[in-house]
Amino acid sequence: MLDSGHTDNLPRGTICIEDLEIGMVRDLSKTVTDADIEMFAAVSTDHNPVHLDDDYARDTIFEGRIAHGMLTAGLISAVIGEQLPGHGTVYLGQSLKFMAPVRPGDRVRAVVEVLDIDYAKRRVQLATHCEVDDKIVLKGEATVLAPSRKFD
Repeated sequence: MLDSGHTDNLPRGTICIEDLEIGMVRDLSKTVTDADIEMFAAVSTDHNPVHLDDDYARDTIFEGRIAHGMLTAGLISAVIGEQLPGHGTVYLGQSLKFMAPVRPGDRVRAVVEVLDIDYAKRRVQLATHCEVDDKIVLKGEATVLAPSRKFD
């Protein structure tokens, strides 16, 4: 059932570097709406008609409109910034590989998993991916600077 774009972000909250463990996973799900695509086009100034024009998009390799890849990638940022590690996290890098298109109405699940932790430098390596109906549409890795109770 579509939910007009609302997200499911449980559990939420910041996890400080001292409490992170390899293998921890957090995720969120969101239905990508036409309004999301239009707002992303406005904010990013990317008005490529493959995202906005049904007639144009039908004649592309995608055979229909697709969401901006970076809109989908933004859901990974939401997991990192809101849940794992959460508030106070500083993004240092992100690799992305786009595997399949996301279309208006698709329910995207963004997943982040802790791969490696350098406690001394507060650096955390994260596996990241997005899926639609259990099919990977985007995958990559992120490096972040995690918040610490020592710096509160």
